[in-house]
Amino acid sequence: MSAASSETLTGVVERLTFQSEEGYSVVRLKVAKFIDLVTVVGSFANIQAGQTLQLKGYWREHPKYGQQFQATDYRETKPATLTGIEKYLGSGLIKGVGPVTAQRIVARFGLETLEIIEQDLDRLIEVSGIGRKRVQRIREAWEQQRAIKEVMVFLQSHGVSTTYAVKIYKQYKENAITTVTENPYQLAIDIYGIGFRTADQIAQNLGVSPWSKSRYQAGLLHILGEAAESGHCFLPQPELINLAAQCLTSEEHEPESDAIASVIAYMEQERELVVETAEGEMRLCYKPTFFFTERNLANRLSQQFSGSIDCDLPRVRHWLKRYTSSRQIELSLQQQQAVERAAQSQLMILTGGPGCGKTFCTRTIVALWKAMGKTIALAAPTGRAAQRLGEMAGMEAKTLHRLLEFDPRTQGFKRNEENPLDCQAVVVDEASMLDLFLAHSLFKALPKQAQVLLVGDTDQLPSVGPGSVLKDLIDSKGFPVICLTQVFRQAAQSGIIRAAHQINQGQFPQLEAISDQPQSDCLWHSGGYEPEHGVQALGEILSDLIARLGFNPATDVQVLCPMTRGTVGTRNLNQVLQQLLNPPHPERAEMVRGSFVLRVGDRVIQQKNNYDYGVFNGDLGIICAIDRVEQKVTVAFDGREVNYDYADLNELALAWAITIHKSQGSEYPVVILPLYLQHYPMLSRNLFYTGLTRGKKLVIVIGSRKAIAIAVNQLKEQRRYTRLAERLLKR
Repeated sequence: MSAASSETLTGVVERLTFQSEEGYSVVRLKVAKFIDLVTVVGSFANIQAGQTLQLKGYWREHPKYGQQFQATDYRETKPATLTGIEKYLGSGLIKGVGPVTAQRIVARFGLETLEIIEQDLDRLIEVSGIGRKRVQRIREAWEQQRAIKEVMVFLQSHGVSTTYAVKIYKQYKENAITTVTENPYQLAIDIYGIGFRTADQIAQNLGVSPWSKSRYQAGLLHILGEAAESGHCFLPQPELINLAAQCLTSEEHEPESDAIASVIAYMEQERELVVETAEGEMRLCYKPTFFFTERNLANRLSQQFSGSIDCDLPRVRHWLKRYTSSRQIELSLQQQQAVERAAQSQLMILTGGPGCGKTFCTRTIVALWKAMGKTIALAAPTGRAAQRLGEMAGMEAKTLHRLLEFDPRTQGFKRNEENPLDCQAVVVDEASMLDLFLAHSLFKALPKQAQVLLVGDTDQLPSVGPGSVLKDLIDSKGFPVICLTQVFRQAAQSGIIRAAHQINQGQFPQLEAISDQPQSDCLWHSGGYEPEHGVQALGEILSDLIARLGFNPATDVQVLCPMTRGTVGTRNLNQVLQQLLNPPHPERAEMVRGSFVLRVGDRVIQQKNNYDYGVFNGDLGIICAIDRVEQKVTVAFDGREVNYDYADLNELALAWAITIHKSQGSEYPVVILPLYLQHYPMLSRNLFYTGLTRGKKLVIVIGSRKAIAIAVNQLKEQRRYTRLAERLLKR
């Protein structure tokens, strides 16, 4: 195999060694004139074992892997041998056909197999074990596969990753290529994982002008979408114009501010944007749903929940005295005030740090409402938070999505102003996680005269979604707020709680150096100054200390990181932890997905709301089955099993390590928290505080004193663009 400038190579794909999400592949090819398998590298559309490929390209010497054939172009030809046909059919190409079924089909039809599948598929009923229903499923899968391949070839011809072809086909069906051709920017709206830049690349390859109004419109909506991911409900027009100019600039084109402003005016006229003039004549640009949701939420809160409830306060105090006396408990003055205000208020907010008695106070308020004969609903944004709330109150608690009865068919809630909740009082825990849209859906579904208790910790990170609802309600000064500050004696004995309050006060937390017999529940391992040392320390802790302290490293421990990138970011640590906690095993099925492996037993996290599957951003699950024949991965979320099509697996990520932002609303028996200077862009007091307070029984901080000190001293409370508080203040 000597080097040559350009060659044509024909062979059968023996196996796919690697494939990135962008379509870059490493393939082992059986070529007749060579004894050994040939390594081929290049970009391929849905390559499968058993395919016969005719390749154009050149030989090159890789410094690490030796001689490879770099494919610059290729076309697929039908497999010519029985072995090739069998491997091709059984490779997972067609849902419902695995290696065993492929072997039977080829045994019956031989070299005519592919011709029969394409032209006379009903004859598959002649094969043992294949009935009419299965024939129909194979027909649908074969037709779908052909259509998907067309989309893949189309995308590849325009220099775009073929990873999204299946999702594009599922979204648009037979109109896929037409839709992409007519308006490639629609992809950025409809397909998870495809952003403006990918859609813009397709558009430019299709000849869309850089000056096109549709390009400007798509760019502006993209910028507002990115702002929403950072928590903003709108952007001031000068900031939007500046960001759009950066986004739309290319080698051939540099947009002018006036041109962008004129497109904003056009979008306002077409009701694609709402532009509101605020104090000081500043123009604020909203996506319409954000504007109307924020305005309607403010209206509902001020009209329905800003009043008080008639109640017999002496009777409440008498009940409270009997309740505490019978249980031999004592409420602090702040807690007593909270219970009394909750009895009188339409909406009350209860805040405070760990160990200040929020849980005990909430339980007492629920007991009071029960004694008053009220029907009560308990809810929280996440499943784990709802479970904790239910255990605390001794009654069922639901996630807000379950409480509001989410309907995947309409992608909305069944409970609303026309079909309100059947309750007279509601407790929402972890209220700092309420974003604009979830808060609006909740208050819209509450009946008139319902009482609401929002319980949260304002020192934690704000909601992942847009808005800053809890903070805005407090800042509006339109609702009673009780902030518990007294740390109770028993709670003060916890190193986790003590450290959390020290962090909040800007003090370096008291952390016990890690040892064989630790005395505290809040430990520190210096882990060296280099992130690589932190990875090593993490492995040693999980392999030794965790088990000695009576915890299961695979089920009790959650590693929380400030960010995804870097040596001690979630991406790298997930690879390390998967190998340590769930290594390859002959009895554990696995599959390669892009640049990472998914394996039965892996902990995974959902990265976006998927209303069809009924799973939501931040939900944690365990992979319990991988079916290569049906092309499905089964994930158990709190006992409920969800079957993912292969096309939707980019919505999942490994979750042995997750970001602190994704951990909001959850608690874990053990939290390990790496903090390094590599995390500098994200280090902040509320991030450190949030991560530390996720630990229930043990927290181990790994990192340098300098990184910890920076986190404690950084007050990065980025102001979110939201006008909920201002709208409430005006009323």
